[in-house]
Amino acid sequence: MKIAVCIKRTPDSESRFRIAGSGAAIDETGLKFDMDDFAGYAVEAALQLNEKAGGGETVVYAVGPDNVQESLRKAMSMGADRAVHLKADNVADGIAIARALAAELKAGGYDLVLFGKHAFDSSAGVVGTATAELLGVPCVTAASELSVSDGKGVARRELEGAAEMVEFPLPAVVTIDEGVARPRYPSLKGIMAAKKKPMDVKPTALAVGTASAAGTGGIDVVALTLPPERKEGRIVGEGVAAVAELVRLLREEAKVL
Repeated sequence: MKIAVCIKRTPDSESRFRIAGSGAAIDETGLKFDMDDFAGYAVEAALQLNEKAGGGETVVYAVGPDNVQESLRKAMSMGADRAVHLKADNVADGIAIARALAAELKAGGYDLVLFGKHAFDSSAGVVGTATAELLGVPCVTAASELSVSDGKGVARRELEGAAEMVEFPLPAVVTIDEGVARPRYPSLKGIMAAKKKPMDVKPTALAVGTASAAGTGGIDVVALTLPPERKEGRIVGEGVAAVAELVRLLREEAKVL
């Protein structure tokens, strides 16, 4: 099979964030960046599908500035065959990113296009579904299991207290949830091989992430704010003796009773 995997570079989830001087972006000083966790699941899913099929091609895509090439190289060190970097300085607008990806993927002849369920930094889950719509192919979201045979795919989706199995024709777009597979660690051999694998660097087909850009219908990030600091907790007592005071505080201070 020929599988495309669209990935994103995001900050480490355990980082402590600060707002940059512009007020409209995070301060990247000292932050550790890596391939997004859900994107890593998608890469692993693609590699396993082609390994099971006994052959195929796995191509990774990313939209962004030059630093996304680090994540593309990581995907190739895991086993992806080649990479495509769509250059753009501002990648805030998910719909514009989907347009840029769809324009590039359309002529690729892919059986599957995989995305992470959503990216850690925005958690929007927009790009995968929008790309499927622009490509005119079926889309299955948040797949925790995925198999392909005879031109059809079957995905398991976790629901609250249940699960569903979805069958779909190829070509298709699938966004990957955790549970599909744990991403493999790049081996030294894989890291060395990734340096020689091809990476195409192209300008994006559309302007990305600027509301004023003609035809994008995009957005501009005007401001970012951190959540307010939580008040310190208060211990009102222990055991049964604390119940009366807790009820009083909930009624008179919190006013939730």
